[in-house]
Amino acid sequence: MLYQVLKTGFGPLLKAFYRPWIRGKENIPATGAAILASNHLAVFDSVFLPLMIDREVVFMGKSDYFTGKGLKGKATAKFMRAVGTIPVDRSSGKAAEAALHTGLARLQENELFGIYPEGTRSPDGKLYRGKVGVARLALESGAPVIPVAMIGTNIAQPIGQKIPSRHRVGIVIGEPLDFSRYRGLAKDRYTLRAVTDEIMYNLMTLSGQEYVDLYAADVKAQLAKEGKFAGPVPAGAKAPGGREVPDVSVPEPTEADEVVDLSKKLKEEKD
Repeated sequence: MLYQVLKTGFGPLLKAFYRPWIRGKENIPATGAAILASNHLAVFDSVFLPLMIDREVVFMGKSDYFTGKGLKGKATAKFMRAVGTIPVDRSSGKAAEAALHTGLARLQENELFGIYPEGTRSPDGKLYRGKVGVARLALESGAPVIPVAMIGTNIAQPIGQKIPSRHRVGIVIGEPLDFSRYRGLAKDRYTLRAVTDEIMYNLMTLSGQEYVDLYAADVKAQLAKEGKFAGPVPAGAKAPGGREVPDVSVPEPTEADEVVDLSKKLKEEKD
């Protein structure tokens, strides 16, 4: 399977080059369905998370990744398929609905499914308003939502930069969020918004990102009109759901994270 080829072939090279660190991996269950809801800073997010966890996870990604022409376009498409990305046509509501059903089917098979609630990459490293698709998946499947914060991938690969830079990246995985109390309310827009805001609040506290209560796609569309790749965009005065902004900062790797990486490397070399 391409996923295994990527993990055993390119994986060690990527780990050696970027020295990724991970914290909270024990929060991902060894078996059973779960939704990994991640902030979205760079294309690399869909690469490093699958490489750094033990179970296979697939994400949804824009269909443009699969339709590019030329050598680069074909390489990108092959790479996205290798990490199990499910193509989504953002211009079509029906296509997006089909992608959500694909995710639901995977969860019903007791697998992991990854989703970026922001719907697109952040244009400036801030955290943007979440779309309610993640809440629908959680309420319809009954699966727990595990918040995942990607750290530094936007520095390694900023929007508009074709060749990634060498910058250390990290992953912080939070405790599972249980929304089973809202089961049966998957069509209630107020419940969907409340659940989504709860997920985004957890991503904010894990990642240390500033929050902007706008959809990233709308901001990027406005920037495109101005001929820009990125902001700056002023952060909102509140956290998701209108809460007060928590006192958080961007996580840094600790000695404990270093020991985990070194132990794993030594074990792999011994095997």
